[in-house]
Amino acid sequence: MMAETKELNTLFILENGDVYTNPTEVKMSQFILPCHANHRGELSAGQLLKWMDTTACLSAERHANCPCVTASVDDIDFEYTPSIGQVVNIKAKVNRAFNTSLEVGIMITCEDPFSGMQWKVCNAFATFVAKGAGLQKVQLKPVIPRTPSEQMEYSIAAERRRMRLHHLDTIKDLVSSSTVQDEPNLEESQSAVAAGKTRVESVELVLPPHANHQSNTFGGQIMAWMESVATISASRFCKGYPVLRTIDMFHFRGPSQVGDRINLKAIVNNAFEKSFEVGVCAEACHLEDWDRKTHINSAFMTFVVLDKDGVLSTFPHIKPEPGDGERRYREARARKKIQLDRKYIISCKQTEVPLSVPWDPSNQVYLSYNNISALKTLATKQNWVLNCTQNKAKLFTLEEGQQLFFKVEMTVSVNIKQVFMLLSDMSRRPEWDTHYQKFELIQKVDEDDVIYHVISPSVSKGSKFQDFVLLASRRVPCAEGDPYLIALRSVSLPAAPPTEDLIRSEVLCAGFTLSQDEDIRTRITYYIQTTPGILPYITRDITGLSADLCKIIEACNQFLEQNKDIVNVAL
Repeated sequence: MMAETKELNTLFILENGDVYTNPTEVKMSQFILPCHANHRGELSAGQLLKWMDTTACLSAERHANCPCVTASVDDIDFEYTPSIGQVVNIKAKVNRAFNTSLEVGIMITCEDPFSGMQWKVCNAFATFVAKGAGLQKVQLKPVIPRTPSEQMEYSIAAERRRMRLHHLDTIKDLVSSSTVQDEPNLEESQSAVAAGKTRVESVELVLPPHANHQSNTFGGQIMAWMESVATISASRFCKGYPVLRTIDMFHFRGPSQVGDRINLKAIVNNAFEKSFEVGVCAEACHLEDWDRKTHINSAFMTFVVLDKDGVLSTFPHIKPEPGDGERRYREARARKKIQLDRKYIISCKQTEVPLSVPWDPSNQVYLSYNNISALKTLATKQNWVLNCTQNKAKLFTLEEGQQLFFKVEMTVSVNIKQVFMLLSDMSRRPEWDTHYQKFELIQKVDEDDVIYHVISPSVSKGSKFQDFVLLASRRVPCAEGDPYLIALRSVSLPAAPPTEDLIRSEVLCAGFTLSQDEDIRTRITYYIQTTPGILPYITRDITGLSADLCKIIEACNQFLEQNKDIVNVAL
């Protein structure tokens, strides 16, 4: 069933009384005509990608004040397929500018102009690189977020950038793992389709209409060509009308220009029960040297097929070609696992039990991303209410529907880097926090992510102690003005199963943000989103039944003061 979407148009009023409009925001609305649609009257995904890229590029150039080229487009999940007669609305704005690149957030909705109903099509994030005279990179001015929504996207953009840089390494690590190399016995399936039968090769000549204002092939045009050959390959496999559901990250590896020939190749890499992946690559042959080919882009697109009742069809196995085909087969399985892990991690709601997500190498990057982004999102929330002040600490609360959040602030006379290193060492937290009796290191994932087993005393006498399995993720500032971060969330893994002696509890989102007030003063803010396991510890302080919070904050201050000169503190 189609779900109607409504965009919240909350006005942000500036100090002078004017209504704020993001200076980089670009909107595009397109009527879907027959020339934009496929044989079923549905908007071509390739056409949509062209419109998205155009809108995002205009937004990027509005901020950079110079030409910009598409560097990458993050994974895209298509939730709805627009049809002829409907209107596609695309809104793009710059979330954050780094040194020479910037991230543009894109929102796509579809509307019926007669009924006024709207549907979400997808969200996307594209990275652009600014090019100056002579195609030299340009040092970009920073983005200044104004609204709470912009502040959240600005903050999380740094974590998305980190995730992009780790994306290919994640695939390689997962492919090399034994769990991915265990192949099904394809000989048992007589209906297995030879991958070679789905191979498609095509060539496109880059003409002036395909190029941008720098004479380079427009990124959206290349993505549209890739989608076209991928759909042909998908049709050969499913013997039907495939529907594009997801696109793995586009990453442009080099430019092409007017006069180049773009060679496109597509093949079905792997088939799953209700979906299958098509891999497609684009290479450029240059006019001055036809024998030299430049790898422009590779993409991986997941298709499904719906029957007349809208039910997903099932598919036979794919028999990969020897060599590279077997490698692509394994990589497709890795990407499928990452997609499922990512959707589960991101879609996990507070009301779901368990809150903990299983940790393994395949979802390591996305769990770390979710851990940091959840803390950043919590830190950008507005309308906190000061509940009480105890010694050097201020306790704030925030209620949103059925959710309850807490924030504690204090300032210490210790250098921010030293505070960060001391608070990052979770094994020392029991020295100042009586809510934690023991932090035991289970696994050091990398330099920034560690998993601990934590034991906490019970609030009431005679009750069992509680335990948590926590992923601790830390981040140094991406740019000047960013805070230091230490984020905590529950995970589960076989090395620390629940036991009868302890009550397994969970943390959905908690952690520290550290900001520098002066050279030797650091503002510490601790956030926590309540769950049943941790609520009793905090409500006792709020209702005046306990002075634990006052004692803990004072103990933390003393701990930092006593250790402010210690060097080589490890995570």
